[in-house]
This record gives sequence, C-alpha cells and structure tokens, in this order.
Amino acid sequence: MTVYLDSFRPKDTVEPQGIFDPTEEYGPLEHGSFAIPFSEAILGNIGKDVKGQNKKWMLDKCTPWPIKLATDPIILARSPDLMNTGYIFCSMSGDPVDEIIQGKWGKLNGPFRVMETGHYPMITKPDELAKYLLELPELQ
Repeated sequence: MTVYLDSFRPKDTVEPQGIFDPTEEYGPLEHGSFAIPFSEAILGNIGKDVKGQNKKWMLDKCTPWPIKLATDPIILARSPDLMNTGYIFCSMSGDPVDEIIQGKWGKLNGPFRVMETGHYPMITKPDELAKYLLELPELQ
C-alpha cells in the first residue's frame, strides 16, 4: 500500500505534474544555492506543534530542502488508481483537511486518518502515526 502522509497526491495521468516554485513562498535562493534552508519560519508555518527539545533538535539537525523536489515533475509509470492507497492528513499543516476529504483535489481512493498535528507527526506524535501506518493496510 502507498500511504500519502500529508503530501502531494498525484492525479491519474502519465503527464508531468506536481511542479511548483517554492521561492514564491519562501523567497529567493541564495546565489549558488540549490536548496531552501530549514528555518524557524518554515517550522512555525507547517509545524507549529513542534516545541521545546523537539524544536531545538529539528532546527539543529534538519537539512536544507533541495528545490528540485518541487521543480522537477512527477511522471507516473502507471495509474495511481491501480495501487492500494491510504492517506494520513495533518490538520495543522496548512490546507483545510475537511475540504480535501470532501474532494477538493479529487476522490480519495482508499481509507484515511486525520491527525491533529502539523507536518511532522513523526516528531510530535510518533506512536499515533505508527498506529495509523499499521492500521491503514488492514482497512483496504
């Protein structure tokens, strides 16, 4: 099973997709750079629930985000409708989860769970995340 964890979900097409310009949201790259530095501002935007020692650890250890992850297209070799899929949505990371579940970006092709967390549930709620990762394939 493919589990989409608070992430981009590809459309059912073999056309290139998923391209966006992160500099529109995070500002221009430093001259000669290929990545967006992981910053307190980014963490505050999509990971408001990361606090205390976890926040310090993330700010110390997280590496820059390579911009090509956003600017290079995703091209599927086969239809995502042919794969077993599940979804874990994080309610505090930006997009309104209720709208996504109702079909804002298309029908969900599998079971889902919603976590009350930002974009980093592996840091803030690892036990709940592990439970859902093990549970979703059983619901297929």
